Amino acid sequence: MDIANSKKQELRKRFRSERSLRDLTETWTHIIKSEEFQSAKTIASYISYGDEPATKDLNMELLRSQKRLALPRMLKDKSLEWVIWSGDESKLKKVGKILEPIGEAISSDELDIVIVPTLHATREGHRLGQGGGSYDRALANISAWRIGLIYSGELTVEPFPVEAHDIKLNAVATPDLIVRFSN
Repeated sequence: MDIANSKKQELRKRFRSERSLRDLTETWTHIIKSEEFQSAKTIASYISYGDEPATKDLNMELLRSQKRLALPRMLKDKSLEWVIWSGDESKLKKVGKILEPIGEAISSDELDIVIVPTLHATREGHRLGQGGGSYDRALANISAWRIGLIYSGELTVEPFPVEAHDIKLNAVATPDLIVRFSN
């Protein structure tokens, strides 16, 4: 393991420990009122698990607002594809800890916004994810606006290693606000 990966693993362990102490009842539905969400037609989100920022209310609110909601499905090579989801829980399949959609994949060109799982972010828009690299690989080929969901206090000035394959976010959302980055 190289130095950057080792440092990222250390930070993930620390940030997960800190996150486990948080109030997990917060919501991120306020982001739907933003200009970016109001003008979007197709939004990619995910179904959170564990102590990730909860996406259930957000996903349901997106569906109520007549947005097309796409969820990720991981392929054998760990890349992601996107499937439109209607909110019908019977159209989800449990894969490990994650719920994935059942159905035909859409083109990533159809996505206007991608809501990205984010463990921590810098004020420059660099994101620390869960460590699999699937989102960075997917985002490299998507022109959609990228927003990470984080808890208050997870936007940091503390630097962490950034590698060539790491894709910056356009914004992060806490339960109270949206912080946009100049990319």
